[in-house]
Amino acid sequence: MVKTLRRHPMFQTWQLRVPPGGWVQGTPHLPVGAASPWGASARGPRVFPALLGRKSKAKPNGKKPAAEEKKMYLEPEYTRSRITDVGFKELVVLPREIDLNEWLASNTTTFFHHVNLQYSTISEFCTGEACQTMAVCNTQYYWYDERGKKVKCTAPQYVDFVMSSVQKLVTDEDVFPTKYGREFPSSFEALVKKICKYLFHVLAHIYWSHFKETLALELHGHLNTLYAHFILFAREFNLLDPKETAVMDDLTEVLCSGGGRGGGGGAGASGGGAGAQNHGKER
Repeated sequence: MVKTLRRHPMFQTWQLRVPPGGWVQGTPHLPVGAASPWGASARGPRVFPALLGRKSKAKPNGKKPAAEEKKMYLEPEYTRSRITDVGFKELVVLPREIDLNEWLASNTTTFFHHVNLQYSTISEFCTGEACQTMAVCNTQYYWYDERGKKVKCTAPQYVDFVMSSVQKLVTDEDVFPTKYGREFPSSFEALVKKICKYLFHVLAHIYWSHFKETLALELHGHLNTLYAHFILFAREFNLLDPKETAVMDDLTEVLCSGGGRGGGGGAGASGGGAGAQNHGKER
């Protein structure tokens, strides 16, 4: 008999904690009804059409990335920082007698809340002026609406599109059912892959453009832990195209070697092939 997991839409497994004396400015970038660990009120994101009908493309932005920015989050003193020593390789495996779709749904919903919460810590610094494009290294991401029309947007606008669309999906009983007896849609796996792709874009942007702020808040350990867990889960169920994640192969190799416990990364750990610094092909 296959068991199912009963999920609550706002389920979380761990929370970010601000270091003593620290604070997070601005309105937390949280879903409707989400409680902020700092006591701030969460704002409700705008609602957009379903994510499956959208496309996002990446292409070179024509700018040469700054070497010091590329290397900062790769420095050993920072990559060693985690909030747990647990190896995520074992934790992401589908438990016996648990339905696959339930496992994907439960974890995807949780990752969404964690990425949303992590982004909220630096959202004050991710402005239209500071981040005029959604860029990672020499790759720029574009948002396409349900009609296939390119939407010119800044990084914070792009993140708004992502979070609003995913929020609508994970709270839709027809897509992410939480009641016993409800079936998952036939397109569920494709939706999960799409969600994971966009969550990866947000995580990559935090590392590339806002790691200094994350470091100042002493939240890089949380970011590293979230990234390693997310990537290993996505690998376990083939939810991310290696070409999509190649832009962060160097970091993935370091954080995900040894099952996510840290340490130096071996060759091929990233699973994406060529180095991230040369990633810039349009997809």
